[in-house]
Amino acid sequence: MAASKRSQLVLTGEERLMLDEVSRSRTVAVAEWERAQILLHFADGVGVAAIARELRTHQKKVIRCLDRAAELGVDAALKDRSGRGRKPVITPEARAWLLSVACQKPEELGYSYELWTIRLLARHIRAHAEAAGHPCLQHVAPSTVPRTLSGKIQPHRIEYYLEKRDPDCERKMADVLHVYKEVALLRESGPGTDDGLLAVLSYDEKPGLQAIENTAPDLPPGPRHASLGRDHEYVRHGTMTLMAAIDLLDGHVLGSVVERHTSSAFIDFLGKLDAPLPGSGHHSRCAG
Repeated sequence: MAASKRSQLVLTGEERLMLDEVSRSRTVAVAEWERAQILLHFADGVGVAAIARELRTHQKKVIRCLDRAAELGVDAALKDRSGRGRKPVITPEARAWLLSVACQKPEELGYSYELWTIRLLARHIRAHAEAAGHPCLQHVAPSTVPRTLSGKIQPHRIEYYLEKRDPDCERKMADVLHVYKEVALLRESGPGTDDGLLAVLSYDEKPGLQAIENTAPDLPPGPRHASLGRDHEYVRHGTMTLMAAIDLLDGHVLGSVVERHTSSAFIDFLGKLDAPLPGSGHHSRCAG
């Protein structure tokens, strides 16, 4: 349809400036850019068929854009109509049911798996959707399940947490924090004893450490390998226990490695711990 057979589109200065900016932009949607081109060409007297040929589109699209501009204005003609697109097929009730199933363990529903996989969950949903009153999920695809869960529920993943099993945890935590607060005050004012000798020790131990030995020497970095090279073979020497203490005042660390975690080994470590401390009349406190 030629431009002469339709009402001429008259653009204000602001509208033409806005359409020019949209037509030159590289970030706007393709559909918006195309509609800006249609309106500019038609305002310049180009016919519908010519616009369609130049933009490599069909005339019906050009006519819809021009009719919308005549009815609602240039700004509205650039945008998509509200409510367009495919209506959601999965109902809110079906989505809530899928979420409730995903929050259950597969073992609770008769499966031998500990965790859901996306395919297993989709297969279960398809098999039980009609009986649960949600026929819209009868043909749900595995790719649809994560989108329906919206990332809020990820039943195929595990995140570890620490359960508080000690009823006296808060009291013990307060004691440790109190010691560290005293250390901060001592660092500011100096030791508070008459002879000036004080050690605040933080002690911990790690049993069951693997003692392994390399069977070949490490290779230094070179032209072929940018990092240190280490042979993958090693020899096991059983397990060891690491005992370590740090003086919270000066940062001195004393460690000891023993074969077995026994009371005699701990007493020997206390003897080693006592030797580096200044004098025999020192005061010590343990921070756990």
